[in-house]
Amino acid sequence: MNIILIIIGAVILFIAAVAITFRGEVKAAFERDPAATSFLEVLLTYSGLHAIIMYRIAHGLLKLKVPFLPRFISQFAKFITGIEIHPGAKIGKDSFIDHGMGVVIGETSVLGDNVTLFQGVTLGGTGKQRGKRHPNIGNNVVIGTGAKILGNITIGDNSYVGANAVVIKDVPANSTVVGIPGRITKQDGKKIDVKLDHIHVLDPINQAMEDLEKRIKSLEEKRKSQ
Repeated sequence: MNIILIIIGAVILFIAAVAITFRGEVKAAFERDPAATSFLEVLLTYSGLHAIIMYRIAHGLLKLKVPFLPRFISQFAKFITGIEIHPGAKIGKDSFIDHGMGVVIGETSVLGDNVTLFQGVTLGGTGKQRGKRHPNIGNNVVIGTGAKILGNITIGDNSYVGANAVVIKDVPANSTVVGIPGRITKQDGKKIDVKLDHIHVLDPINQAMEDLEKRIKSLEEKRKSQ
């Protein structure tokens, strides 16, 4: 009986320690995921949170120059969550990975605070060069499902990358990026709402083509009426 009580007490202390240490990430899950219903559910079932917790441990060990173990932890996290975060990456506070399966964050990636990543996002490098080769993501950035951000480029603060966009050039702050390759639509300096519907973001090129088609159709109708 005493052993059982000790185990239960240890589990409670562990949960409390995790809750205190990662309270920002837990709060972010409640703020950005309408499916989150309870603290215990988020803590025990959210793979994005688990991946971040294990990344923090691996990153701390890497900073202490502990060999092998940081990469082992990151690969273990990948195995159980489907999310691969290199321990060398730098991730700010209050980040949130929604669902997360297939998310890859490369070794020299730098993420600011309050970043949201959806399923299938890749922060990757290009080529085989060493050194800084992965993206820099600013504060309050939202990256939609399946988006690929490649190379040593910068995504400015308060920006939004649409689903399945491929970004290979710098993006200024307060912008929306859509398409392949990514094209920029300014957002008038307004912070992007994390709850933005990232399925129905307008592509400025397609919008321009549609406007042009309407103009041509209008001119043709005028010509026929003459």
